[in-house]
Amino acid sequence: MEYREIRIDPIEDERVIRLISGHLESMKEGSPKESVHALEIEELRAKDITFWTLWIGNEPAGCGALKELNPLHGEVKSMRTGEGYLRKGVAREILGKIIEEARTRGYEKISLETGSAPSFYPAHALYRACGFLPCGPFEGYREDPHSIFMSRALK
Repeated sequence: MEYREIRIDPIEDERVIRLISGHLESMKEGSPKESVHALEIEELRAKDITFWTLWIGNEPAGCGALKELNPLHGEVKSMRTGEGYLRKGVAREILGKIIEEARTRGYEKISLETGSAPSFYPAHALYRACGFLPCGPFEGYREDPHSIFMSRALK
């Protein structure tokens, strides 16, 4: 088995930038502009966001981020698995890291917004398997037929 490592990433490596760019492109292809809530690279570098990549060998296999909404509530952002790494546990491992960090910070809840199109069904299944349940819009989001909102209690 190849070496795997999850690390906080400053988003400077071109391969990581390509991974995020691919995420942004696919979000824009799969949803109307007003329904795309993916963060741009500069937004992912904000102080209230921690961004991780999972490396397999010398390649970034996936990424994800945790945004602090308030001292008790975090949001999962920018979950992406790179081509060639789908169905190899990458997303589950990154999500596990995000949940672990949310617990360490003392959050009581972690939430997310994802698309509703069929291309998002594998993500829905992962989130459900990791304890996320449907919820209403949170933190500035609005009801949108192109969005699904999910949340998970951490306490």
